[in-house]
Amino acid sequence: MDIFGVFTLLGGLAMFLYGMSVMGSGLEKMSGGKLEQILEKLTSNTVLAVLVGTAVTAVIQSSSATTVMVVGFVNSGIMKLSQAIGIIMGANIGTTATAWILSLTGIQGDSFFIKLLKPSSFSPILALIGIILFMAAKSEKKKILGEIMLAFAILMTGMDLMSGAVEPLKDVPEFTNLLVMFKNPILGVLAGAILTAIIQSSSASVGILQALSVTGGFTFGAVIPIILGQNIGTTITAVLSSLGGNKDAKRTACVHVSFNVIGTVIFLTLYYSLNAIFHFSFADQVVDAAGIATVHSIFNVFATVILLPFVHGLEKLAYTIIPITADEKQADETFAVLDDRFLDRPSFALEQCKNLINEMGNLAKESFIEAMEVVKNPTEEGIASVIAKENRVDIYNDKIGKYLTRLKVERLSTQDNLKVNSLIHCLTDYERISDHAANVVETVKPMVGGKMVFSENASREMGIFADAVTEVLNRATEAFATENVEMARTVEPLESVIDSIDKKVKKNHLRRLNEGRCTAELGLILSDLTMSYERAADHCSNIAIYTMQLKDNAIEEHSFVEQMNEVESAEYIKLKNEFKEKYHI
Repeated sequence: MDIFGVFTLLGGLAMFLYGMSVMGSGLEKMSGGKLEQILEKLTSNTVLAVLVGTAVTAVIQSSSATTVMVVGFVNSGIMKLSQAIGIIMGANIGTTATAWILSLTGIQGDSFFIKLLKPSSFSPILALIGIILFMAAKSEKKKILGEIMLAFAILMTGMDLMSGAVEPLKDVPEFTNLLVMFKNPILGVLAGAILTAIIQSSSASVGILQALSVTGGFTFGAVIPIILGQNIGTTITAVLSSLGGNKDAKRTACVHVSFNVIGTVIFLTLYYSLNAIFHFSFADQVVDAAGIATVHSIFNVFATVILLPFVHGLEKLAYTIIPITADEKQADETFAVLDDRFLDRPSFALEQCKNLINEMGNLAKESFIEAMEVVKNPTEEGIASVIAKENRVDIYNDKIGKYLTRLKVERLSTQDNLKVNSLIHCLTDYERISDHAANVVETVKPMVGGKMVFSENASREMGIFADAVTEVLNRATEAFATENVEMARTVEPLESVIDSIDKKVKKNHLRRLNEGRCTAELGLILSDLTMSYERAADHCSNIAIYTMQLKDNAIEEHSFVEQMNEVESAEYIKLKNEFKEKYHI
């Protein structure tokens, strides 16, 4: 091989790794977060977890990506360690799909259909379709599909370049002599592990091995320890991913390493013991790409079948290596779902943010309803409880806000980008509702202990006002949590009625003030309270509109009423009249 052959080899390797990376990323984007949700939900049964891990990894073509997801799930508390073990086992099986696809390069035959199965035949067609979709399609999913096709074509072209570049090595004695050393199983395992650890992909390292197989220098006996080492090397990705996580994330990586190391030891012990007795004839046969794919599949299926009954044993081993600490038991796991590993999977990350914003919204709602109860019965304990809730909401706002800001920097689909904007707006509105709850209890502090009390009429009117605000809070938070557009549409007419209540309460207050039936100090308190009540309802209206925007991007924030058609306007007027009668002052 001359210097130009080396250039071709390195260029082919670069194209191969780039194509594999882009294709895996595209397949993940194509799933729109659904694969992560499947992993999260369908893992209660170990066997089912293995099947799910196999299927997901076969789809995204990367066991490393699957295990990193699992490390993130365990780190965030979404998944238990025992659930993760089955998925890790399945991921090892699923990753063998890539080797089988790559083995198509070795197909030989003159018939039309055999030639059609060769990647060198269909890759150019995929590349052509892919570039048309990528450059001309308006739909984002079609663009992603085009990107996947292009990546696959690049991957296969890189594979062909590598195979073509190394083929002359079969006539180089130095290269043949170099391969003899891999017949030592320990050196073979180390070589496979180191190569895979460097490129962080067993699929890619197996592909490189398949490309080298065209030299005819590899036998089954030589590649078996290398392939087993590649399965150990791929665990480096999970280990690196767990370094910034909690103890459970590290235990998950520990299970991944343990599973592959134990499986390798058992398989090699069994293989060399039986080979010493029966002298397997295939061990000295030259291996091709399909043979490498076969060995890869047999080992991963074997390791899973052998170790599946010992799932709890692997879990205990992980807890033995990394014991539970006192600090771990006391840790607040609320915000663990805001895991950095999910930033590469925006759809799933957004779902976790939305769940946390739901919690924050309910806390903000509870704080405001509790604040309105404190108005009826002002106590120091009630004030302290509302302030504590407001402080907790501030923590939610800070953590989620920073995470969404970081997520917005990522490359998002149009739909995900709109969702980020809506969630950021809702986050702000919920935080403001909580702030107004704190304002309410701060306003009524002078009334603690019965030092000042509202008149009977003022108390009755504020009670009706509070009931209306309670209902609008309930409707807005429920609509957002369930993405119920019909419920969201009922918020605006109720908010309009609350505006009328606000004006009526203030008007009646001025009349009582002029008639000397209310003090100026109580009047100021009542004025501040009505402003906070009305502002809280305004934020509920915003939340409802953002909820509708998640389903219909055409809805604009401040002109919802103007955008309604005649049928919707009639429904709006009907609801407004119903609310007006219900909360009549």
